[in-house]
Amino acid sequence: MPEEVAIRCSFCQKLAPEVDKLISGPGIYICNQCVSACVEILEQKPPTPGDAQLPSWHSMTEAEVLGRLPRITSVAAQVEGGLQRWVGEARRRGSSWATIGESLGMSRQSAWERFSRDASEAA
Repeated sequence: MPEEVAIRCSFCQKLAPEVDKLISGPGIYICNQCVSACVEILEQKPPTPGDAQLPSWHSMTEAEVLGRLPRITSVAAQVEGGLQRWVGEARRRGSSWATIGESLGMSRQSAWERFSRDASEAA
């Protein structure tokens, strides 16, 4: 069984106990603090040509880029765990590996190899 991943905001990486509320989506989460920040951004006037753009990874130092990697890995593990649970639910409901693979844009065999928890399960 895969190791349990701590639930955290997919945006700011705060753990669930560190925020008041955590809203879940399919494999992702957003905390009340990030929702508030989003609301503030949405309420701002639209940028006009020539306005400063948000910083992108192109303008980051190597240390800043490297500092983000563990955070991105944590979110990826959380999303992968959510996907594993959704695929498990599809299997529990009787979906075939072929149908699951088709919905994910992969072959039946690839879906089975990636998501089957029990190698003895029939492919």
